[in-house]
Amino acid sequence: MDWAINRWFSVLFLALVSFATSAYAEDSDPRQEVESQLVEKFSDGKYSRRGANECLRCHDDESEHSAMGIFDNVHGNVRHPESPMNTNQCEACHGPLGNHARRPRGDNQREPMITFGDLSPVSAEKQNSVCLSCHTDSGRAAWHSSEHAFEDLSCSSCHKVHQKEDPMMVAELQTDVCTDCHVRTKSDLHKRTSHPILNGDLQCSSCHDAHQTVNEYSLKWRSINDSCYECHAEKRGPNLWEHEPVTEDCSLCHNPHGSINQALLIKRPPQLCQDCHRVPHANVDIPEGDLRVRGGSCMNCHNQVHGSNHPRGRVLSN
Repeated sequence: MDWAINRWFSVLFLALVSFATSAYAEDSDPRQEVESQLVEKFSDGKYSRRGANECLRCHDDESEHSAMGIFDNVHGNVRHPESPMNTNQCEACHGPLGNHARRPRGDNQREPMITFGDLSPVSAEKQNSVCLSCHTDSGRAAWHSSEHAFEDLSCSSCHKVHQKEDPMMVAELQTDVCTDCHVRTKSDLHKRTSHPILNGDLQCSSCHDAHQTVNEYSLKWRSINDSCYECHAEKRGPNLWEHEPVTEDCSLCHNPHGSINQALLIKRPPQLCQDCHRVPHANVDIPEGDLRVRGGSCMNCHNQVHGSNHPRGRVLSN
């Protein structure tokens, strides 16, 4: 009896696996069919004789999906030698028109084209391959090893080439695009102290490289400290007397995106200092009424906290 029950369960399990596999195949077939059609269209190479005029018969409306904005930026500039409008125009990116402009097929669907974004019939990797066919400069050479590529993001997730101004290329707009995903950073930028990012004086791309980097946090420079030193060169050192956390990692004390504390500190002194300096001042008589101590900041005395070159600056007070 046990043998019969086990056999029945095995048959049922195999049937469920077969059903799930066939269901998955059915779900994946439409995309594979579209991709095979697009490959066939590229091999046929049936480009439109009328170029962009043929496309703009339908795609010239005033909606947010209008393609007219492309003529106000470099992608639509026919005078620019590297503009797609200099070659196959719209079809340089979206593929050969073929029969797309004709009446819909019997299933009320037009012949597919390469489109970009979340609703694209092709994967993000294939969408990006179109962009990378032109953008072959060194700044994007290692895109495939970037954090955004690992997250399967498409170029169109951040860039809008059909608009007059790509938000990623406008200092005041770039931060809004980045913080649509990086919501914790968006919160930090609105805290009491922060870098001047919201007003566009600095951009996310001032420190981070979204297209390629082997560095932590997609930084442009090898380390956090090297990134900070690009602006805060006076903190670089070397100093005669160094403060160990300063030479190790600026973010041990500072939150670069924003903080509720002064000077982007992750905690208020003296709590911040006491994370490392747990031993009180041994054999030192600190007057109870000394306002410098009662003010709560170790830096009232140890004011050279980033390092000192003074011969007597061993405790970073000179």
